Parts: sequence; structure tokens; C-alpha cells
Amino acid sequence: MSSPSSFASIENRRDWRTALGALRQLLANGDDTAQVFRIMRALNAGTARRNYLQLLDTPEGGRIAYERVELARRLAEPAYVDRFAEGTVGAAYRDFLRSTGYSAEGLVDVSRTGGMEERDAEHPYAWFGRRQRDTHDIWHVLTGYAADEHLGEACLVAFSYAQTHGLGWALIALGATFKALRMPNGRVYAAAIWEGYRRGRSAKWLAAEDYDRLMAEPLASARERLGLGEPIVYRQARTRLGGTGARFRLMR
Repeated sequence: MSSPSSFASIENRRDWRTALGALRQLLANGDDTAQVFRIMRALNAGTARRNYLQLLDTPEGGRIAYERVELARRLAEPAYVDRFAEGTVGAAYRDFLRSTGYSAEGLVDVSRTGGMEERDAEHPYAWFGRRQRDTHDIWHVLTGYAADEHLGEACLVAFSYAQTHGLGWALIALGATFKALRMPNGRVYAAAIWEGYRRGRSAKWLAAEDYDRLMAEPLASARERLGLGEPIVYRQARTRLGGTGARFRLMR
């Protein structure tokens, strides 16, 4: 386990060479998800600290930070995931896990493969980083961006940059956009990614949500409350691909 002092050291430096190398590998093989976490580690210096302090300034942020729930452990419990009524965010997340084969533990394992072991540190900023990682697939559910296709991932990356201001997300979103523009129908794909950024800017700050409460909320009302409008351009782009973004080969 990383020490608090080693985590603080990593949190305060950026490594553009490593980030650009990882981006090249990611764009060459979009299924190499570990490169995403290498980019995050290389560029997101100070992001967890800044967002943790922002969390403390929200109405319930102090309580959430004090309780310091480890979401990956909670989301990995079948009894927890199974308890949510149909139509809720939690039920949609349960369906997401079953349809994709993904899991909370799998995301943790990939993050460690990507060199993010310091997130295991007993440090409030490390905890916030874990929380951000562990809500990634819940954000897929909330935004309507599919996780088992590269276009949906690219759109959520842009959304995540708008929400977190982490430079790692920005680099991946830009790389995805430039690659999209070199593809047939590239402009509509790039527009979908840009729409992801705009949706992230206009939505409420999702990091401040009480996720236990959110998971029990009806999905439609949660999206309305959070300001998550319909991903219109994204759906148009998927229509260009015959109803799926699976042939848009970019990441994951």
C-alpha cells in the first residue's frame, strides 16, 4: 500500500512524455484500457485534491467525506446491487453489469494495471480518486453513453473532463476527436464527443452526489434533476453506424 507521503508526491507532478506515449498506444489499440489510467496518473496532478476540497464546500460533502464509503466494495456486493427496484438508477446499473459483463472489481484491477496503485493509499485525496474511478460506470448509465463501444467511451471521456477538469481526460478526448475527424462520417463523431463535453458542463456536479440515495432514485427523474438532457448528436452518430457505435474503434 502506498504511503500518504508518496501519494502526495505523485499528486503534484505531471509527466507529459508518459501521457503522450500512453495515448498513442490507446489510439492504436482502443481495448487497452490500462493506458487510460496511465494517462490519468501522468496528467491529473492536483485534480483529486482540488475536487476533494470542492466536495467539502457542497451541502452534504462534509458528511460524504467523513463517511468515506469505498464504493467499489459496495458495488461489488450482489445483495447491494440486487436490492434496487426496477426503473431506478441502481436497477439500470445492475442491467449494465449483466449486459456488458463488467464489474466494479474489474475496473479496480485495470486501474492497478495502469499504474494507479497509489490510489490504495489511506489519504483523503486517494479516497476521492477511488470514488471518481468507481462511479465511472454509473456515469455511463446516467449519461446514456454505452460502455461496450468506443464512441460511447469517447463521449464519456469528454463529459468527465468537463466535470473534473482533469487534463488526462482532456488529452484522451482531443486524441479521440482528431482520430474521429480522419474517419468516414468523422465530423458527426467529433460532434458527439463535443456534445459530451457540453453535457458535462451543463450538468450538476456528479461528484457531490450521495450515491446510495442516487441509486435508489428513478432513472428518469435523476437525469432531469442532474440536468442530463438527451445525447441527441451521439444517437445520430450511432444511427450512422447502423444503430451501434461498436465500429467506431477508439478506446476500451
